[in-house]
Amino acid sequence: MAIHWQIIIMLLLGGLFGYLFPHLTRYTNWMGDLFLRALNMIIVPLILFSISTGVASVGTADNLGRLGLKTMGFYVISTLIAVVTGLFFVQLIKPGVGAELGLQVPVDEIRTGSESFGQTLLKIVPSNIFQSMAEGHMLSIIFFAILVGFFITRIGEKPRTLLMDVFNAFLDVIMKITLFVIKFTPLGIFSISAKVIAQQILAGNEVSEVISRLGIYFVTVLLGLLVHSMITLPLSVRLIGRVNPFKHMKNMATPLLTAFSTSSSNATLPLTMEAVEENDGVSNKIASFTLPLGATINMNGTALYECVAVMFIAQAYGIDLTIGQQIVVIFTALLAAIGSAGIPMAGLVMMAVVLNAVGLPLEGIGLILAVDRVLDMFRTAINVYGDTCAAVIIAKSEGETLKI
Repeated sequence: MAIHWQIIIMLLLGGLFGYLFPHLTRYTNWMGDLFLRALNMIIVPLILFSISTGVASVGTADNLGRLGLKTMGFYVISTLIAVVTGLFFVQLIKPGVGAELGLQVPVDEIRTGSESFGQTLLKIVPSNIFQSMAEGHMLSIIFFAILVGFFITRIGEKPRTLLMDVFNAFLDVIMKITLFVIKFTPLGIFSISAKVIAQQILAGNEVSEVISRLGIYFVTVLLGLLVHSMITLPLSVRLIGRVNPFKHMKNMATPLLTAFSTSSSNATLPLTMEAVEENDGVSNKIASFTLPLGATINMNGTALYECVAVMFIAQAYGIDLTIGQQIVVIFTALLAAIGSAGIPMAGLVMMAVVLNAVGLPLEGIGLILAVDRVLDMFRTAINVYGDTCAAVIIAKSEGETLKI
């Protein structure tokens, strides 16, 4: 049985188990924790070696500049389109108008986004790369990996060949470990889905009730995500990449289902790279550069969600944002999504930055906490799908022949 069918079955069985036996999930939680730890174990070496070898294989500074410009251009434009899509639907449906503020949930556990975007940019340059690796600062690791890869091409032929052989060997080992971890994905997904459902049940909330209390807001976000994932991104693959978007989406079943279950684009990265290279035929050179970068800065779903959520909070408080403030929301959501970590619920933390930008109360986050965990699963899948679309489009623009 194909692994994506295994994942779908275990996702449904896990949800059913969590619903029927919420108290028993404490005996299965270890499987999900172990699976996520195994994925996180290989993220840092995967990013370091894949980007370094990817950049080094690109060759000249001109080639790297061209590839980087294409990749960043697609990420920024697609994310901006996602934000505008979200703004259109939230203004059309107005889910926050007349919302009951009594639905607020305490926000004591939410860290505020205390760092400015300027500070985030400054910290891209690590003061201690080993500390950045230990703490998982992905932007710093990517920056260092790009420098390593670029300057490998600037040294003598003998050490350059030796380093490339060593880095490629390390990357091969990491990918072998990845394929080993992937075999246990269905068990991990079962545990994670059971835990998510059980948490809602044990909190005294029926799953249907959790969704229905903020149903209009929930549907608005999903509608925006649906349009972006089923129209905007496939059209870009068809018109810009000139490949079959339906085959591409089918090929991405495993990473998309894993992203949906884990709510972590970073944890899904090893599976994403394997699927893009093996199923779509994208070269390791392109995949190693675009996908780790995308997992860190390309957050289409997160940016769309943050825009809708902030506008919903403003409507719920009866605050009518001006056109200028809405433009601030658009660009702040774009920048906050870029600075958002590829971990579960990171977008919720970064929303504090967007709220502060337009003077809205941070307590407004409490309005949306009830349905955020479910929406986090959807938007993470869109984030990963956007990364894979970028890899395909960039590969075609570089003249590669794909399997789709």
